[in-house]
Amino acid sequence: MTTDTLPREPGRARALFSTADFKLLRAALASHARTVEDRDELARINALHHRLGTYS
Repeated sequence: MTTDTLPREPGRARALFSTADFKLLRAALASHARTVEDRDELARINALHHRLGTYS
């Protein structure tokens, strides 16, 4: 068996976004929410905006 066929242990998890990224995403969502007229989409945007806020 070569090293290519051996099962690998998962690598260390790395953060995908920084705190600054969350702030930027929240600002972009807030801006987009002001232009959305569809109530269902606005509800999804608001929920995502809220979830992103719990990380920063």
